[in-house]
Amino acid sequence: MKPGLSLGFFGRFGRSPALRAFDAALRSVDLHPSLVPEAVKLTAVSLLMEKTGQDDPTAESMRAAAEIIAYCMIGAEAFAGANGVPLAEEVERRIETAPDIGTNFDAKLVLLTLHAKVVQPSVVEHFGLESAAD
Repeated sequence: MKPGLSLGFFGRFGRSPALRAFDAALRSVDLHPSLVPEAVKLTAVSLLMEKTGQDDPTAESMRAAAEIIAYCMIGAEAFAGANGVPLAEEVERRIETAPDIGTNFDAKLVLLTLHAKVVQPSVVEHFGLESAAD
């Protein structure tokens, strides 16, 4: 049986290593983990584990997922200000091509922020995002 994701409990049991790594990845793109709902983090890490087939995804894959979530949550200007214009443009390209490819990993992360209602309105408008539930 593979280990699951753990949030911790009354400070006695710690967060799972995957969630701690994802928190670090969020910090690396200038988004404090406490601003991201736990449900979004749990789902993102679960999707990442499913995609990679690993219980302990690499730091690079965690960072790539954190980039999409941070961009969607803080918007283009704040993301570019914190991470530089070249990275912002790369993330924009990934978001633009996500729907064209279908239900790829980046598209799932964008939809996650959209359904969790944590996506910046400017991002929704710029990319014309919508979900079937809306």
